[in-house]
Amino acid sequence: MHTNTDVRLLHRAAVAASVDLVAAVTTEDLTRPTPCAGWDLADLLAHMTVQHRGFAAAARGGGDDLAVWDPATVADAVRADPAGAYAAAAADVLDAFSAPGVLDATFAMPEFGPGATIPGAMAIGFHFVDYVVHGWDVARSLGVPFEPPTEVLAAVLPIALAVPDEEFRDADDSPFAHALVQRDGAGDLDRLLRHLGRSPDWRPVSR
Repeated sequence: MHTNTDVRLLHRAAVAASVDLVAAVTTEDLTRPTPCAGWDLADLLAHMTVQHRGFAAAARGGGDDLAVWDPATVADAVRADPAGAYAAAAADVLDAFSAPGVLDATFAMPEFGPGATIPGAMAIGFHFVDYVVHGWDVARSLGVPFEPPTEVLAAVLPIALAVPDEEFRDADDSPFAHALVQRDGAGDLDRLLRHLGRSPDWRPVSR
């Protein structure tokens, strides 16, 4: 994946939409299944929350510690107050991404391997893709509509389509499964989800 475009305004809209979705989550919802295999909603929200924290730390030059990215560090807070814990983390990453020079900063990304770094603009592109997809994940888990603005989908789709469908998707901790067959005439959201291994037809079977 490669992007040097400043997508921060549309990225902010995607993150804000995810905050609105999570605002409706109660502690009773946390056992709901999600489109992420093996994760209930509590697991998904812990991942989303800590990724905000990790990207915020990376934007500020402190992302090289793997502990910053460990969902266990936020799991208790998410279980106690899912909406509050998530909203605070989202505000943190949006603040970090708004800093002058962040697009040209070097982000440490230890989840990619020891010493791994990427340019700020690319990191924000990664995060943008994640939170459009994870917004859909949360909406599907809750059984509510998910309709990102046209301009958000138009901006995120080419970034997502640049994610290669390679061996890394076989890993247990891969964020994406292998791409699904595209459907003729499908919209941007459908295309994005299928390329990243999500079935747009997924629905929860049971709680």
